[in-house]
Amino acid sequence: MTEPFNPPTGTFEDDDPSTICGLVKGDGVTGQGDWALIRYLGNPVGEVLPLGQAGLGLGRARENRIYLPEPEVSRYHAKVELVPQVGLPAVPMVMDLGSTNGTFLNGRHLTPVDGPVALKHGDVLRLGAHAFKIKHLDELERSYHETVLSQTTLDHLTGVGNRASVLAFLEKHADLSRRHHRPLAVILCDLDHFKAVNDVHGHAAGDRALQAFAGLVQGRLRSCDHVGRIGGEEFLVVLPETAGRAALALAEALRQSVTGATLPGAGGEAPIQLSCSFGVVQMGELDADGSSLLARADVALYRAKGQGRNRVEFDGTP
Repeated sequence: MTEPFNPPTGTFEDDDPSTICGLVKGDGVTGQGDWALIRYLGNPVGEVLPLGQAGLGLGRARENRIYLPEPEVSRYHAKVELVPQVGLPAVPMVMDLGSTNGTFLNGRHLTPVDGPVALKHGDVLRLGAHAFKIKHLDELERSYHETVLSQTTLDHLTGVGNRASVLAFLEKHADLSRRHHRPLAVILCDLDHFKAVNDVHGHAAGDRALQAFAGLVQGRLRSCDHVGRIGGEEFLVVLPETAGRAALALAEALRQSVTGATLPGAGGEAPIQLSCSFGVVQMGELDADGSSLLARADVALYRAKGQGRNRVEFDGTP
């Protein structure tokens, strides 16, 4: 008996909470609202990152709550947290954790000697190619930022990235991979016989299939990975700091998850059985950019389709 088609709760590689640095007093902001970092440079632009009680660690190590997998960023680069004060509102503080290339606050170079430094509403933090603005958001402002982000970067049907956002993410990380000789892999996914699903069961069922598949993929990814719908029933997964073998393992796990599950039929109809084909590639010396990588993934996907579908193919030697 097949199991319902529900996204898994586990992740490709779980993140652990980041370490909290020492507490230092500073000036607070009164009134209702929450402190958050707004992503101004990096992907996705406009993302709202609430500080919360645990604060936010930023760095290249996957244990950071804000994982920034670029060579310009140190493994444990900086920490932003809310510091409680007796009888006063908590204060957001930032501390450089001994980064190689530095943390910059409004253009000022911070070092560990400075200790935690108080932040004000509107201050800008920069590390590597990333910039964040600290804001004290009320519910209306937070909703506004999240709505704008959703409208500009997400696919309205599936909730994963749209074509523009995932291709921009691919180009950025292909450039970083080429310049710094870091691993990068992509997976191109295409649901098999999707036209038949629409023709036989209706477009509403097709939409539900796309949503279920997108949720399944998102449930398997790390916070640093990105998945987007690039057209119809085709999805692109970009995996920074990932070698071909790991990408192949993920694609095979996704293939098995789709094959071993069913999509419930509407109105008492029989369940819908889905399958998916995958093309996997790793960034190589001859790949000049993301477009080259995507073209190779398309070749591998075409081979998977030609050899019977419901399979994973790799372009090259993993």
